[in-house]
Amino acid sequence: MREVLFLRQNQAKWREYESTPARTPEELANRFIELTDDLSYARTFYPDSSTTAYLNALTGKLHQALYKNKSAEQGRFVHFWLRELPLLVARHHGTLGVALLFFVLCTALGALSAALDDSFVRVVLGDQYVNQTLANIERGDPMAVYKGANESVMFLYITVNNIKVSLLAFATGLLPGLGTGTILFRNGMMLGAFQQFFYQKGVLLPSLLTIWIHGTLEISAIVLAGGAGLVMSRGILFPGTYARRESFRRAARDGMQLVLGLAPIFILAGFLEGFVTRHTEMPLAASLLIIGGSAGFIIWYFILYPRRLHQQQTKAFPVS
Repeated sequence: MREVLFLRQNQAKWREYESTPARTPEELANRFIELTDDLSYARTFYPDSSTTAYLNALTGKLHQALYKNKSAEQGRFVHFWLRELPLLVARHHGTLGVALLFFVLCTALGALSAALDDSFVRVVLGDQYVNQTLANIERGDPMAVYKGANESVMFLYITVNNIKVSLLAFATGLLPGLGTGTILFRNGMMLGAFQQFFYQKGVLLPSLLTIWIHGTLEISAIVLAGGAGLVMSRGILFPGTYARRESFRRAARDGMQLVLGLAPIFILAGFLEGFVTRHTEMPLAASLLIIGGSAGFIIWYFILYPRRLHQQQTKAFPVS
């Protein structure tokens, strides 16, 4: 990126940081992180520039202010969940939307394939699972598969496995689009075939009321992890005005923060699958409350709240 363009993109922000004190210690810490990123970039590409000297001085001032008040580190965890992660999500809403659209198309393709070919379900889900589920349906308890294992063991196994899948979905973003796309494709096909199988056996509603108790959070988090992988892929393929290496560094950092932010969701989904989903006899209202609450949280925290924060930030710091 040419220095004049680098200045044009960031000068208003630097002036704001220089003239307006941070309102909270957390905001001061966030400004310091952004300035160190800008200073690192300037030192790399404009080592003898006045821009680099200016950024070095401004970063030094923020460093002194930051470490004069040690409480800047307090509340950092809360700040990440209340502001940093939602704003990061808002910044990449388009890419995350692409991941969701692709996953929905793959799910529809999986359902269609299962509807046209009865053997497809066995290919995707495996003979053992299909045979066990058929036996459970004949006994009048189609969701009995969730009752077999010990609750704690099931919770730990599922949580660890889901986190592994999310990290893999992100890491394979290094293979621009292909690795992450493959994981989203596989999971979407499995979900579509899975639900079509229960539809064909006449137990779609019981499956929906049971599986989506944990699946609402689990599937949403897998799609978001895939979106994080696509964020990294986009940084590699479309660097824009940045050098490709710098674009990749920024995209990888954003993607990793997104994936790490999903860990509590996977833990909660694992808890629900291990301890709650097995109670297939629970009242309809309880199932709907859990599913609706989970869906409401995903929509609010990953769509509505990030948009509102982004709009507030844009009004507070308009681009000149």
